[in-house]
Amino acid sequence: MDYSKFKSGSDVRGYALGDQSNPLYMNDEMIMRSAFAFLQWLKSRTGKNEIYISVGHDSRLSAERIKKAVIKALTSNGVRVADCGLSSTPAMFMTTVDMKCDGAIQITASHHPKDRNGLKFFTRDGGLDGSDISDILKAAGEADEYIGKENGICEKTDFMSRYAEILRNMIIEGVDDKNLRQKPLSGMKIVVDAGNGAGGFYATRVLEPLGADISGSVFLEPDGNFPNHTPNPENAQAMECVSKATADAGADFGVIFDTDVDRAACVGRGGFEINRNRLVALASKIALADRGGTIVTDSVTSDGLAEFIAENGGVHLRYKRGYRNVINKQIELCSDGIDCPLAMETSGHAAFAENYFLDDGAYLITKLIIEAAALAKEGKSLEDLIADLKEAEEEKELRFRILCDDFRAEGEKIIRLFEKEAKTHKGWSVCGDNYEGIRINADSSCGNGWFLIRLSVHDPIIVLNTESNEKGGTLKMCSDIADIISGAENIDLLDVSALTDYVK
Repeated sequence: MDYSKFKSGSDVRGYALGDQSNPLYMNDEMIMRSAFAFLQWLKSRTGKNEIYISVGHDSRLSAERIKKAVIKALTSNGVRVADCGLSSTPAMFMTTVDMKCDGAIQITASHHPKDRNGLKFFTRDGGLDGSDISDILKAAGEADEYIGKENGICEKTDFMSRYAEILRNMIIEGVDDKNLRQKPLSGMKIVVDAGNGAGGFYATRVLEPLGADISGSVFLEPDGNFPNHTPNPENAQAMECVSKATADAGADFGVIFDTDVDRAACVGRGGFEINRNRLVALASKIALADRGGTIVTDSVTSDGLAEFIAENGGVHLRYKRGYRNVINKQIELCSDGIDCPLAMETSGHAAFAENYFLDDGAYLITKLIIEAAALAKEGKSLEDLIADLKEAEEEKELRFRILCDDFRAEGEKIIRLFEKEAKTHKGWSVCGDNYEGIRINADSSCGNGWFLIRLSVHDPIIVLNTESNEKGGTLKMCSDIADIISGAENIDLLDVSALTDYVK
């Protein structure tokens, strides 16, 4: 069997509910083969025959079925398994540090719809790369036997209690108030919106025991139907929800996590949204304090953010979209002796070098809460730290589906079209510090901003991001883009209906 179609960047992903004839349905055989292939991959890299693997999952409806298949494949091949139950993705990585597991498997599909699910693999060195996933899926399809005859053991393990303790201790040490040693968050009101994912623990097992008032928190109970909103900090409805909850509760701070808690965003007093460029700016301000360094971000960050990072003593490296891309670049820079304290996507993935280069939403929020507690003593708030961030007047993202199997070649053709056009188009200039697609600056006659045309990391989609410093600027840029596409030859395999509708 060719399982390569289940590769999604550095994850394994597919459908896990509904039509089992779907070619992307993750049936039990596919899951067991993948778990077995990961085991063999681990053995080849560790040189060990006795392997210890932790298994956890988020709140998805298909989680228990998939977990049973994973554990069956592992234990039948002699593996010692720690069944961690409902867990966050970063906690599963931490089992390789704190519990000395050889590997970890998290069952999650992040913020995707409830009928999806997937597998994320970790070692002590971090999450696997896309090439590793390709190797594992290839081996999964080629395995002659994946159910063994050995008797491994499976132990129920409550690692989330230990993980919550680690975060609590971090706050106790960070706030460092002798008068409030056991309750350092006393007097703070914090709203948590877990979106019915795995993040409810942060309110009840981290914040509340330290004295925080969490009474305004919402959707803490795990529910794989996700009945209230998409658990995604990039989703407008989700951000509106946590903003309203924070404002209604009169809270000092609001927090929102995605389903498996590797991403987060927050809101300030009155529901002031702190996500995307604002969140990257805030995390950068904290990471750069008293040290400087390079901040790696994804490709869609704003010009205002680049200025903000420079003004705070940092160097901004705008890299490729994809959390593994920015984290791998961070690791590369640190290995080369370049201080890189933070790698972050506008989606809310944030990896601090001090925290094993791990993208951990709960760790990010913990850093922010420690900072908020210190600022409160001065009568200030987190919003004050990013008061100087210059923000665009408008921004717009449009997506165009590529209607062919060889979508990468077609996508590259679109990018080359605009590379050529930028050389002669009056008012356009190509950004020099770009690592993905084509990013073009547009002067005041062409929209007063910039736009980026890139190929999606995972899907047959061209993504257009635009940002303007004036009202109507994104429409002007999109109109120019639409004219170029309509006049080009041999690009009829691109569905630009979203662009056409926008510029009408």
